[in-house]
Amino acid sequence: MLVAGLMSGTSADAIDVALAEITGRGWKTRFRVRAFVSIAYPETVRRHILTVASGSPVPAAEISQLNFLLGELFARACLAACKRARIPLRRLQLIGSHGQTIYHQGRAGKFCGFPTRSTLQIGEPAVIAERTGVTTVADFRPADLAAGGQGAPLVPFFDYLLFRHPRKGRIALNIGGIANLTAIPAGGAPEDVIAFDTGPGNMLLDALASLATAGRQTYDRSGRLASQGTVSKRLLERLLRQKYFRLPPPKTAGREQFGPDYLNKFFLRSRASSPRLLRDALATAAALTAETIARAIKDFVLPKFSVQECFVSGGGVNNRFLMEQLQTRLASRTTIRLLPSGSAGIPAEAKEAVAFAVLAYHTFHQEPSNLPDATGARHPAILGKVVYANR
Repeated sequence: MLVAGLMSGTSADAIDVALAEITGRGWKTRFRVRAFVSIAYPETVRRHILTVASGSPVPAAEISQLNFLLGELFARACLAACKRARIPLRRLQLIGSHGQTIYHQGRAGKFCGFPTRSTLQIGEPAVIAERTGVTTVADFRPADLAAGGQGAPLVPFFDYLLFRHPRKGRIALNIGGIANLTAIPAGGAPEDVIAFDTGPGNMLLDALASLATAGRQTYDRSGRLASQGTVSKRLLERLLRQKYFRLPPPKTAGREQFGPDYLNKFFLRSRASSPRLLRDALATAAALTAETIARAIKDFVLPKFSVQECFVSGGGVNNRFLMEQLQTRLASRTTIRLLPSGSAGIPAEAKEAVAFAVLAYHTFHQEPSNLPDATGARHPAILGKVVYANR
């Protein structure tokens, strides 16, 4: 079955589209990536997404309009991917769309006097199905939340399919807006997997790069700006004392913890007065991402089982300064070999889009695709909502 996976992460910089041939069922599922494209959001749309996702008060009308607009843009991205890959649209049999997360609270908080957890991804799937003529699965997280989980991380199901090994303990690390990992022991079963969000990934780096370049760059290309700064050990030590980094998994993070308020409180109030101070802030933010990943592995994975290899995916792979920081901090604690996910057969920036193609494939076949031990759910759940196309 030819399936498209559509993904836009917490950085909200682009819509990633992966086209994959998927066969088999259950843990015998196999896939082959046929094409991958990444299509940037128009800057005005990105600004609206980030405003809504930051928690700023906005009218319900704006969220509704944005939901349908993103449905249109996701559909166009899918059509463009097929065209670029020279794959006739009629061959596409299914679409899995993660959508754009604008709110996620995996742990219960009081709302109207009731303990409530919730998540909201937008990018209307009815629009995607109508524009493409392809049945679309979307809104994957609520089923896991309803089953008592945190609705994330969901990619560990895919990681287990791709990275499990009979003799090697492995970690699949993704550095997107938020950094997350999946740890799989040698010969381990799905219930042996450890998976969680380690903390901020590129989210802080992207925001600081935009400020440092007066909006000319939306991210720090190759980590060049961070490499010109100096890590503030004092600030880094202060940040590492925060409660989230000490919480045991399962746990999930997003803009609610590491968004604009966090950025302003710790990085901007005393560091926004000059380009030099902003470069120092970038270096420190990169060190924070690297250190929290290294500590998470040391504190929550290695006490359970040994790990020989760590496969890295996501936009963070392209940030040389960040990767050097990660290599140095891992090497001081472990003998884990750091590898790009491409060495396992999947492009680093395509992994999450392919993952949601695979999750949609399992939903289409009425098979569960969460890992309860990773999300905290009471049981496996069939994820997503299906919009059937009128082809």
